[in-house]
Amino acid sequence: MRGLATGIGLLLAGSAATSALAAPKLGGVLGDHAVVQRNQPIVVTGEAIPGEAVTVVLGGRSAQTRAQKDGRFRATLPPLPAGGPYDMLVMAPSGTTQLHDVLLGDVFLCSGQSNMEMTVERAQDGFGQTMGSADDQLRLVTIAKATSAKPLDHFGQQPVWAAAGAQTTGGFSAACFYMAQALRKAANIPIGAIHASWGGSQIAAWMGEDAQRAAGRGAQADLLALYARDPAAASRAAGRAWEDWWRDKTGDRPGQEPWQPDAALDWHPVPRITFYENWGVPALETYLGMLWYQKTVTLSAAQARQMATIAIGAIDDADRTWINGKPVGGRGGWDARSYTVPAGTLHAGVNVITINVENAYSTGGMPGPAEAMKLTFADGSAVPIADGWRYAVARRVSGTTPRVPWDDITGAGTIYNAMISPLGQTGLAGVAWYQGESDTAYPGYADRLTAMMAEWRKQVAVPNLPFAIVSLPGFGTPSIAPGDSGTAQVREDQRRVAERDGHAALAQAIDLGDPLDIHPGEKHEVGRRLARAMGALAYGTPTSASGPRATHVARATSDAVSVTFDGVTGALHTRSATQATGFELCGAAAGSCRYAVATVAGNRVTLTGDGQPATRVRYAWADFPVVNLVDDAGLPAGPFELALP
Repeated sequence: MRGLATGIGLLLAGSAATSALAAPKLGGVLGDHAVVQRNQPIVVTGEAIPGEAVTVVLGGRSAQTRAQKDGRFRATLPPLPAGGPYDMLVMAPSGTTQLHDVLLGDVFLCSGQSNMEMTVERAQDGFGQTMGSADDQLRLVTIAKATSAKPLDHFGQQPVWAAAGAQTTGGFSAACFYMAQALRKAANIPIGAIHASWGGSQIAAWMGEDAQRAAGRGAQADLLALYARDPAAASRAAGRAWEDWWRDKTGDRPGQEPWQPDAALDWHPVPRITFYENWGVPALETYLGMLWYQKTVTLSAAQARQMATIAIGAIDDADRTWINGKPVGGRGGWDARSYTVPAGTLHAGVNVITINVENAYSTGGMPGPAEAMKLTFADGSAVPIADGWRYAVARRVSGTTPRVPWDDITGAGTIYNAMISPLGQTGLAGVAWYQGESDTAYPGYADRLTAMMAEWRKQVAVPNLPFAIVSLPGFGTPSIAPGDSGTAQVREDQRRVAERDGHAALAQAIDLGDPLDIHPGEKHEVGRRLARAMGALAYGTPTSASGPRATHVARATSDAVSVTFDGVTGALHTRSATQATGFELCGAAAGSCRYAVATVAGNRVTLTGDGQPATRVRYAWADFPVVNLVDDAGLPAGPFELALP
């Protein structure tokens, strides 16, 4: 009997193991310790054996469906109120998948670039905040960085949920955590925070195909689709587009461009393979722009007739590479480059490699490492190419170079495809968006942001999904005179999008910046302001979502202009001064803006005229404006540009 019982036990164990291996696999972010959005239909997706019935059970409710021919299934549970913890069962004849400790509450998605990515442990007071963060009803999950040329329906690395605490909070997004923590205290229900960010990313990388086309970027979407089918053809097309862009900007005639082997530029020897700021060349110590790099390599006839691969090491920020005047590749990002060299590109004797490197921020160039730089042939042999480079400073051209749409952080939906698309119809209560620093050189941010918001709302089937958007903080030399500012234009685009959307609001950060650090450490206040905006949007909290915002400008007298603010708690005040700083009166012409004397009373600011024409009013219009206008809640007035009737 004992042996029989043991045998039956082993048989059952083996059956259970087999069943577990064949059990349904879940998609999206569902997992142990997850928070599922309350009061919305609960969509559960995954994979099972084709054709088999699948039943999902959660919180006393169930839903049935059947796996399609490709094995995918989709079941929808009815809305459930906040509560838990529950176990979720996903049952099929092939096995049962069980999720433990699932809560129902409100789920918020936090996304953007490096300022959203900055972790609690890297922000101000990170240690103290982490140690005091334990809350089993606040659950956190981070989406691993990934890209794809096509939209994915599942994550390459399944996200893992965890409760906030000393072991988990420190590595989580600071702005997202502080927002979620504040909302958790205010709502007193379980809160789930999903973090999906990527430092340096442009908004275009977060936009799927529909958003690309809605924002007038259909050509980029088409090129990315070509890349998914035929990378070599897409690379050739991108090379031609870059060359056309250069000729259009410079007027160079075909055959006379700097990437030609015999280009007559002001060449200098490259001292060593490292960032060019480290060469000891004074003119390059703070240089932002493009350099041309060139070197020759002598090949035998046997080498030249082969297909090859050229590895040039890392590039900061973007490159375009030619061999013998023929494009072989190019992209953005800071990682190592390796491009296929088609047969027929090389020839016996001297070959010329030319690389254009564009640096838009901080260090730049070709930092190597030198040992990684080589030309490798189809027969396995290789020729090192780290030595003998020369460089020339490229002429200044307006704008930045075209980026290929399959880039990681500047692509046409590459991040969306791998980090947002797999969320599917995950229930959300709102989105916090902190991005724009990488778009300050690219006009049309308002169109891109509008298109992205519409696409994300459509994906999760919540037409009025709240968006809380961080208005960019100051960075750079504090302003001493009016002027143009790409950062100010992005802030203005953010303001206009939020104003006309009806379900979006700004979290102002104009007073939280650091002139020397594009990643200011004060993220606790950013999170609190995001929570304030989200509270007004998602919970109807009767407070001003964004703080003081200019809504109306008018001519008070023949020589004065008044600016009226809404969203003011109490009254407006000027910190450490009797006048408000940062206000400008502008004419219609470029360069006509000048600072104005501004006095404050109640919710109105009056600007004293100077006898010159005024058709616009601007406020805080600089990369790093010095401003001092706040309300009784300590919230700063937001930047703006408004036409003057």
